[in-house]
Amino acid sequence: MILLDGAMGTLLASRGANIDLPLWSANSLMDNPALVLAIHEEYVAAGADIITANTFRTTTRTFGLAGIPDRSAELTSLAVELAKEARAKFPDRQVQIAGSIAPLEDCYRPDLVPPSDQLDREHRLHARRLADAGVDLLLCETMGTAWEAEAACAAATGTGVRTIVSFLCNADGDLYDGTPLEEAVTRVLTHRPWALSLNCISPHAMTSAISRLKRTSPLRFGVYANVGVPGAERQEKFECDVSREEYVVFAKRWAALGASFIGGCCGTTPDYIRALKKALA
Repeated sequence: MILLDGAMGTLLASRGANIDLPLWSANSLMDNPALVLAIHEEYVAAGADIITANTFRTTTRTFGLAGIPDRSAELTSLAVELAKEARAKFPDRQVQIAGSIAPLEDCYRPDLVPPSDQLDREHRLHARRLADAGVDLLLCETMGTAWEAEAACAAATGTGVRTIVSFLCNADGDLYDGTPLEEAVTRVLTHRPWALSLNCISPHAMTSAISRLKRTSPLRFGVYANVGVPGAERQEKFECDVSREEYVVFAKRWAALGASFIGGCCGTTPDYIRALKKALA
């Protein structure tokens, strides 16, 4: 079993970092990069085989929304370097670094998704910056609309770097734009990703989504769930409703269903990854 790491944004928040929107976790790349580095190190020490660089919100669009000078190229590079620095402290481990490619606007607002020409141009720019920074994987994650998932996947695979596309589904198992998961999967498969995934979904809704994903795709797949209420990570305090022990029970079920890689999304911590390492070894 390949282990992903856990949350970055909610963990930063729990340690007093600024996660104000629209920059979210990217604030810490400017305010406290040492904390980002420390979190990466903790995840590797806990057993993560893949750590994701803190590039979820390091796009040109995000800085425009924030109304501050554009530091997207600089901070994308810094985020990858911090992940590399953390990896270098564990020379006996074969740790890979994923570059995060997120929706350009709000993950939960399909009505805000930009037009296709903007999606293509901006995702290509971000994917190229991550590839040039030397990531091992590109992770198009929390994709809640079919057309943005496809645009991000095309941009990522166009760099030649192995690409994972991870979908965000509602409680019914469809994407937030109403597209059935099966249709969204079919659309991204034309761009030949390396693997598919599901993330930021409640563990309680994950098993049925996995079944739908498996019926549509022959590719390896992974899972990293939200241990609170999806969308609530934007509130002042994120409340977890799934303990480490409960999460392990869910993870064993996902592994039995064939998941190749498992990690954690919002609310999870290095302790969750450590528990998964022990349970799934």
